[in-house]
Amino acid sequence: MTGFIVFAGALLMMTGLVNVFEGFIALFSDERLVVTRENLIIVDVTAWGWIILIFGLILMAVGACLLTAQTWARIAAIVLVCLHAVTQIAWLGAYPVWALLMIALDVFVLYALTARWSDVRDELGGSDRVEWDGQEAADLSAAERRRPPLM
Repeated sequence: MTGFIVFAGALLMMTGLVNVFEGFIALFSDERLVVTRENLIIVDVTAWGWIILIFGLILMAVGACLLTAQTWARIAAIVLVCLHAVTQIAWLGAYPVWALLMIALDVFVLYALTARWSDVRDELGGSDRVEWDGQEAADLSAAERRRPPLM
């Protein structure tokens, strides 16, 4: 299962990098021309470029922290992946194959982020403290509890 989390973190970092590139492209060539049957529309995509650039940087940061098995990064990644999947629904009309592919990858990443997280934290060396009923308890193996502390 650790491979799923590593894959999810790497995929988040890659998706973030793609979003950063798309954001820079939108910022550098910020005016688009759209021709419809009735209208000629000129669109300034500067705001969209900044949004996607910042979102990409956040995805990259959360993906990197996810590789260190941080619980807050897992929760943030779940929220970000859900937002990414919802925004892909808006793109279904323009880019149906790409949007469906992105939604499928988002679902796979969500599965990797939500299945058996406690096992993943143990394998990746995440925090050794867990909280049960408001009290902190050490999540250590029996051999680690018997070992005398280092001086």
